[in-house]
Amino acid sequence: CVLFQARKLSLRYEKHKQLDLTERAFSSQKPVDVSRSVLQLSNTFYESSGQWWFSVDSVLLIYNSSEEALFNASDVYAPASSSYRCPHVSSLQRYSGLLLPSTDHARRWSITFIDFQIQAFNVSSGRFSPASDCTTILTPAILMGLISSLILLLVLAYALHMVIHLKHIEHDDNHKADMYFPQSTEQLEHCCDENTTEKNGRGVSCYMLSERDCSSGDDTFTRSGV
Repeated sequence: CVLFQARKLSLRYEKHKQLDLTERAFSSQKPVDVSRSVLQLSNTFYESSGQWWFSVDSVLLIYNSSEEALFNASDVYAPASSSYRCPHVSSLQRYSGLLLPSTDHARRWSITFIDFQIQAFNVSSGRFSPASDCTTILTPAILMGLISSLILLLVLAYALHMVIHLKHIEHDDNHKADMYFPQSTEQLEHCCDENTTEKNGRGVSCYMLSERDCSSGDDTFTRSGV
């Protein structure tokens, strides 16, 4: 016994209008003809987990009495004691593409199950066992989390850059404050004497600006520094 349900089943062929087959497939008002339904499942024992797992191998779409479109199922599996549940099992990439068209002809079709749930074994009283939910790589929640993390990293990088830049500016300001330009030779000699006596303190760099007499070509003052 296979227990299977979905809130909505839709089909679409190329650019044609989408067909809603929910009432025909899951109608509670009239019995559903499943005589030609094809659903391949397998049951495999995995030693690593110590339990049996079932998986949906493929979904076969039959139309016009003889035409077929085969979709291979990927990552549709659950423990045999549980049911499998997923918000979307579809051939569309925006829904993670769990159903993969096996031929070029099948690629013309798109099939989507919404709120898909299936249980292949251990069905009792016509009810689903606790569900094993599907996992998709980029759900909206995960995508928003990645975007938020990226924004946070950019803010932290900018803050670190500003801190380093401010320290660099402070260092330049301190260096400029240590420079003293005496206006005469006597002031230069006095500054040099202070630098000699201040052994334990921070020395002050002294510079003497030279002034050239353009008429004679001689320097009035010579440039000195300590």
